[in-house]
Amino acid sequence: MASLSYMQAIVLLLLGILVPAFRITGAQTVGVCYGRNGNNLPSQQATIDLFKANRIEKMRLYHPDQAALNALRGTNIEVILDVPNPDLQSLQDPAAARTWVQNNIQSYTPGVNFRYIAVGNEVDPSNGGTSQYVNYVLPAMRNVHDAIIAAGLQNQIKVSTATYSGLTSGFPPSKGSFHDNARGFIDPIIQFLAQNNLPLLANIYPYFSYLGTPQGNLDYALFRSPTAVVADPDSNRQYWHLFDALLDTLYSGVEKSGGPNVDIIVSESGWPSAGDREASVENARTYYQNLITHAKRNGTPKRPDKLVQVYLFAMFDENQKGGAETEKHFGLFDATGQSKYQLSF
Repeated sequence: MASLSYMQAIVLLLLGILVPAFRITGAQTVGVCYGRNGNNLPSQQATIDLFKANRIEKMRLYHPDQAALNALRGTNIEVILDVPNPDLQSLQDPAAARTWVQNNIQSYTPGVNFRYIAVGNEVDPSNGGTSQYVNYVLPAMRNVHDAIIAAGLQNQIKVSTATYSGLTSGFPPSKGSFHDNARGFIDPIIQFLAQNNLPLLANIYPYFSYLGTPQGNLDYALFRSPTAVVADPDSNRQYWHLFDALLDTLYSGVEKSGGPNVDIIVSESGWPSAGDREASVENARTYYQNLITHAKRNGTPKRPDKLVQVYLFAMFDENQKGGAETEKHFGLFDATGQSKYQLSF
């Protein structure tokens, strides 16, 4: 069944006859990222109603938005809550981390179903926009983790950070590793995760990898290649999907950095509907639909027995996002709450 607009959903909710619509959670593996970088977006309460109406049961929330957290009370939607990069320095102080957990987690528990805390997003030693945060990520992770333990929430809430596939290189996927200039930053993080049985969050975008590859294979990026595209002779694995190759490259890097048993949760993945080459409504619809199907049915060639947990980026088009024009066009819904794609499940 097609996804519901906000107004359609509210009418059906009020009538008590809502039927499953967006059905994004059949295997509890797919969520949606909720950003608010727009000046024309529905309210937080309206957005949570839209999540509920479309039975989207997992959310990534990029900062402790009080209105959103209050609207999430009692919904049982699983939440990844971010510590924004500019807040990392303040959490070098263990007391400040305890206060952050008290104000943004314990104040809403029970009531809000927090699952992960992402301490920083895409911090990269080689990126001038985030390199200033490199020395703050791991100490903040440790302090937030300790605060979660002190609150008795360690069995419910896992602390991590969100990295991205731009920190890795290597081909085929079995040769994947983190860049040499990132190892001093990422290796201690991976080892901390491994020691505490915590997952790594990672943002993975086949769209950008496709754009960056001369004569890129669009079918490979959109999950519709009729044959295997990459053969990995070192592992005897075959890759039909660029998404899987990027994720397994990251798994190889995590192993080499000291985390052979660290799970990876894909904290963002999406395809834009406008703004650059191959950014179209049709391609985006194809990508999201095929990613949902893939995540609910399959692991990767390197982790075939483990379904991929993935968060689709993003709930809405966000007209105030910076960067390339495509950044404004990743929404599953437009600013009115109308579905852009008649996704079927």
